[in-house]
Amino acid sequence: MRITMLEELAKKGNTFTIEHVLSTTNIQKEVLWVILSRLEKKGWIERIEKGKYMIIPLGAEKGKYTLNEFVIGSLLVNPYCVAYWSALNFYGLTEQIPNTVFIQTTSRKKKQAIEVFDVRYRIVRVKEEKFFGIRKEWIENTQINITDKEKTIIDCLDKPRYCGGVIEVAKALKYGSELDKKKLLEYAQKIGNSGVIRRFGYLCDFLAIDISIPEIKTRNYLLLDPTMPHKGSKNAKWRLIINLDDKILGDLE
Repeated sequence: MRITMLEELAKKGNTFTIEHVLSTTNIQKEVLWVILSRLEKKGWIERIEKGKYMIIPLGAEKGKYTLNEFVIGSLLVNPYCVAYWSALNFYGLTEQIPNTVFIQTTSRKKKQAIEVFDVRYRIVRVKEEKFFGIRKEWIENTQINITDKEKTIIDCLDKPRYCGGVIEVAKALKYGSELDKKKLLEYAQKIGNSGVIRRFGYLCDFLAIDISIPEIKTRNYLLLDPTMPHKGSKNAKWRLIINLDDKILGDLE
């Protein structure tokens, strides 16, 4: 039973959940736990999280084999998408390699910071209306969800702390190829955060990107980069406190 079950599961992918096995077989839950425990002891599967497992290929050594971190991340929460700094890196929009995999979701999860097989994951919960702009990518024979290029940039302007700061967005806008300006503006307005519009507008002005962005009518000032010290000159057009070092921004010109 154990071998047959594992062979059938392996045909469908490198990972599986207890819920999936229970819904597709006649195995009782108590029996299944025993089977999985034995398979794990033999080194044929490895536990990712409670009720979630990775199949270890024949000849591979348990403890030394793992899957792509995005594939593992896809199992940690539902719904999900790879986002923020991780997506920036995937598209080559940053030269920085984040030491955390960022997963966006609308669901609650008890732990937002998780470590699996020595890889750190950060689960970022957003409102339903912010969960859009998602596409599919094939990684290691598994289809994963990831924010598209434009949504990645807008998400990073919404929550700069998850991408290494606004400077990483500025680099992505300056050096990113084939960005859809119309989609960027649509997403910036759709996400429902005036700070995104303001940061996006300021960066487009600074980088001389030709795009028509409606100005925000407000008296309040926001920080251009919430991850940086709360001091700097004021930009009246976008109602922003420009708290990024002039030299850092100047390097982009």
